Amino acid sequence: MRAASNLITEPADRVLKITRVFDAPRSLVFKAWTESEHMARWWGPRGFTSTVLKNDPRPGGAYRIHMRGPDNDDHWSQGVYREFVPPERLVMVGSWADAQGNPTRPETTLTLLFEDVGGKTRLTLHNAIFESVTARDMHNTGWSSSLDSLADYLAMAKD
Repeated sequence: MRAASNLITEPADRVLKITRVFDAPRSLVFKAWTESEHMARWWGPRGFTSTVLKNDPRPGGAYRIHMRGPDNDDHWSQGVYREFVPPERLVMVGSWADAQGNPTRPETTLTLLFEDVGGKTRLTLHNAIFESVTARDMHNTGWSSSLDSLADYLAMAKD
């Protein structure tokens, strides 16, 4: 008789995976994701401005970010760092929230892998599990635009 498997399968239609290569060293790309002064310069889709309200990048440390869209609409993202392995891996569990910090959507887990590829950085973003395919698709649009903003920022940033 076989032992039961401990593997958890994710519903593929509610998982988002994006891979991008950035023309920047892995250490800088990792800092852009974890240091407040970097995060505030690119976080959010194009046209958004962001304020890092809280950022404690360590296992168990909290983060909270306020984003303002081009139409002056406000968005808050908050959560907790689960893993922090510079400059290789970052895992955050979080959700959208209201101005008072009350979650407005179910939590998802964001896993980021940073790989050196000849002085450039391959970033693999894995975000799951979304409550619906529509939510996944909306996040795909948002993350894709945010990663475009990150690429623009990295082109100007110094390590």
